[in-house]
Amino acid sequence: MKKLYRYFFRGLITVLPVALTLYLLYIFLAWTEKLTLWVLSPVIGGFYVPGMGLVSGVLIILLIGYLVSKPGVRRLLSIVELPFTNLPVVKSIYSSLKSFADYFSPSGKPGEQSVVILRMPGHPLEIVGLVTRRGFADLPPGFLPGERVAVYLPMGYMIGGYTVFVPVEWVQPIDMSVEEAMRSSLIAWMARPASPPPGAGPAP
Repeated sequence: MKKLYRYFFRGLITVLPVALTLYLLYIFLAWTEKLTLWVLSPVIGGFYVPGMGLVSGVLIILLIGYLVSKPGVRRLLSIVELPFTNLPVVKSIYSSLKSFADYFSPSGKPGEQSVVILRMPGHPLEIVGLVTRRGFADLPPGFLPGERVAVYLPMGYMIGGYTVFVPVEWVQPIDMSVEEAMRSSLIAWMARPASPPPGAGPAP
């Protein structure tokens, strides 16, 4: 009975990530197909090929990315954003989401999109975090003087975390992408490194 129990959970753990990924992809594809069919049906009538929703969605995202790279469109976008950046409650939600998205964008500020290990002097504890700010000139007075950085410490199994302001010498950059660090933090760093192939010796 114990073996059956163990085999069941091994199978469940193996199947669950694949099943959830496929389910989310299915929801996204179904949504894009319905939306595209609703938009294009007045133009194309009954002619519709499955997959046009996905293609249309990708093309629209590429077009938006191309347009917002133009200075004139960015100025127009800033006007469109005015209601979202001035209404009291909407401003807080929109600004937070936009700042979060800008942090992960390829055009983010160089040197700020970095993964670091935070070590407090005299303590062997190590915490992996993301540097989110290096300058404090635009913040209100009250922060401790000296060269400091803001480090975001993500939590596992939930969206959230803490931001700490520490001396720059407390952090050490590591060779890891922001996406990889967030993914590892989400699962509490339980993913194990890939095993070397049989017969492979240690790296010289």
